[in-house]
Amino acid sequence: MKDNVAEEHLYLAFSHQYRDSIFPLHTSISLFLLSYCDCKLFKVFLVPTGEDVGDQCVTKNLVGDLEVRLISRCQLPVVVQSCSLPAVVVKDDKFCRAGLSVVLRHIIQKTFEADPSKKDILALLGFKKTCLKACAEVSQWTRLCEISIPLAVERFLAGSPEHCQAIPPDILLFERKLGEPVRVHNDDKIRRQKLQQQKAGAKSGVPELEEAAGEVHEHPPSSLELSVAFSKLLAQEVPNAVNREAPYIRRTKTSDLPLLDHVFAEGLYFTVADLVLLPCIHQFLVSSKKQGKNLVNLPLIASWYRRVQEVPGVKKAAGKCNMEFLQLPELMSPPEEQLQNSTSVPDELEEDNEDSHFIGGPRPTMTKLMENGIEAKFSPHPCPNWTLDWTSLPSAVSPGEGKMSRDRALRKQQQLNNLVAAVTKLAKPGDLIVDFCSGGGHVGIVLAYMIPSCQVVLIENKELSLIRAKDRSDELGLNNIWFIQANLDYFNGTFNIGVALHACGVATDMVIEHCLRARAAFVISPCCYGFIQNTAKFKYPRSHQFKEILSYKESSVWDLWIWIGHGLQKNITTLSKLYLWSQRVVRQRTICLWASLLSV
Repeated sequence: MKDNVAEEHLYLAFSHQYRDSIFPLHTSISLFLLSYCDCKLFKVFLVPTGEDVGDQCVTKNLVGDLEVRLISRCQLPVVVQSCSLPAVVVKDDKFCRAGLSVVLRHIIQKTFEADPSKKDILALLGFKKTCLKACAEVSQWTRLCEISIPLAVERFLAGSPEHCQAIPPDILLFERKLGEPVRVHNDDKIRRQKLQQQKAGAKSGVPELEEAAGEVHEHPPSSLELSVAFSKLLAQEVPNAVNREAPYIRRTKTSDLPLLDHVFAEGLYFTVADLVLLPCIHQFLVSSKKQGKNLVNLPLIASWYRRVQEVPGVKKAAGKCNMEFLQLPELMSPPEEQLQNSTSVPDELEEDNEDSHFIGGPRPTMTKLMENGIEAKFSPHPCPNWTLDWTSLPSAVSPGEGKMSRDRALRKQQQLNNLVAAVTKLAKPGDLIVDFCSGGGHVGIVLAYMIPSCQVVLIENKELSLIRAKDRSDELGLNNIWFIQANLDYFNGTFNIGVALHACGVATDMVIEHCLRARAAFVISPCCYGFIQNTAKFKYPRSHQFKEILSYKESSVWDLWIWIGHGLQKNITTLSKLYLWSQRVVRQRTICLWASLLSV
C-alpha cells in the first residue's frame, strides 16, 4: 500500500438516524462504500442539516471502524459551502468534488491507487470505467440510481405507517429494468454458450463459491449468467458449457441467439450502481415488511437483493454498518399484464416524439416563424474590435496549453475574445464569476488572469479536464480560482456573473436557470453541435411564442445562441439585444449569420 497519499476530507450531510441507516440516504450509501472498500484514506465529517443535533445522537451505532467528526456548515471550506453534499476536498486545497456519483467514483479510484492489488474495487466502475459517469441531467440511469430512488425511498419512509402506501414508481421502474435484456461487451460469445447449453439441456458449469473475505456462500449460481458474473468476482475462468461450439451454433444469426438475463443492476457484473441501490432497497424492503406489504410485483428486485448479499465483502460491509439483511422468500413473477401496468413509466418521463408534419432543416423552420411574424434582423458584429493580445500573455493562458490543435486553439481564442470582453465589461471588484461546464478551463483561466480582483469558480463534471485546468492554473500561480467537479445541480452557491462556452445540449438552459435563480448576469454561448432533447428537467421549445408555432423537432434546429443577460438586485432583465451567431452548411456552402433579436 502506498503511504504518500494526500489526506482528503469527506463531508456528509446528516439529518437523522433511523433504524440501521443515516439520512439522507446519500450519506448511508457513502459510508457503506467506504466499509465495502475498507477505505481509511478519508477524514470523514458529518454536517448536520439542523441546529439541534448532538454528538451522542450522531455517533451512536454509527460505523464501527470509521472515525467520524461533527462539523457545522459554517465551518466547511468556502469552496464546499457552495456545493451539495457529499463532497470531497484535499485539505487546504481549492479542488472540490461534489455529488454522490462523483464522490463514490473518487473513493473507488483512490482506494485502488493506494492499493493496486484491489482490482475488484476498481472493477466497480464497470466496463471502460463508465458506471454512473454520465450526468444525472442527461442519463436516465444515473438519475434513477443517484437521485430518484434515494428520494423515493426517503419519501416512502417519511409517510405515515398507518396508511398503506403504494410502491413508488421509481422502485417499479427499477423492477422493469431488471427484466430488460442485458447488453454487455462480447455478449455474442456468452449468448452462443447459452444457446448451446439450452440445446444440450445441460446445466451451467458453476464454480463452487469458496469462503472469501470471511463469508461462506451457500447459494451458488444456477445459470450461465450467474456463472459468468460470479466467476469474474472470484477471478476464476468463465466455464464453458462444452469445449467447442457445434457448427449449427456458430452459424446461428446474432438476432436468433437467446438474450441474457440481469444478474446485477447494470447487467451481468457487480458495479457501484449495486452498492448505491442496496441501502435504498434494503430500507424500502424493511419498511414494506413492517407494513405487511405484498411484494409480489417485485420478484426481480427480491432476487437481486438476495444475490447481492452473496457478493464477497457485502455482508462484511453490512455488518460494519449495522445493516441486518432480510431473508426474502422466492417470489413468483406476476402475470405479464399486471407487471406491465405496475411498472409503467410516469407520464412526465415519456417523450412525445410524434410529429407527422415535421420538415427537417433550418429554412422551413425560419419560414414558418416569418409567416407568424417572428423574423431575425441581421446586423454586423456589435463590437468588431473586441480582442486580447494573446502574444503578451503567458503561454499557460492560451487555449493551446489545453491539449488542442493549433487551428482549434485559434478558433477558441476568437471565441474568448468576445466572452472575456463582455465579462470584463460587467465585472466589478469582489465579484464571483462562475465558469459552468468549464472543460479544460479555457474561459475561466483567462478570466482569473485578466480580472485578478474577482474570484473565479470552474465547474466541470469531467475529472481529467478539470485536473488539466488546475495544472495550468498552478503554473500561472493563480490565487483567485477554485475548481469544482460536479453536475450543475450540485452547485447551489451565490455568484455575480455566470459564463458558459459551448455547454452541450440542455446544459445551456440549466446554466441560464442557475443564473436567473441567483439573479446574476450571464454571458453564454451554447453548443454548436449536438441535439437538444426533452429531459425530465426541461421540455422544448422553451419560449412561449415558439410553443405556439413550432413543434419539438422544429425547435431543435435552433441549436446555437449567444445570450447576454443582466441580473439586477430585484428584477431580472434581458439586454435589449441578443446576438446569434450560427453556421449552417447548406449545399456545401457555409452561411454565417449575425442576427440581432430586438425582443424575446
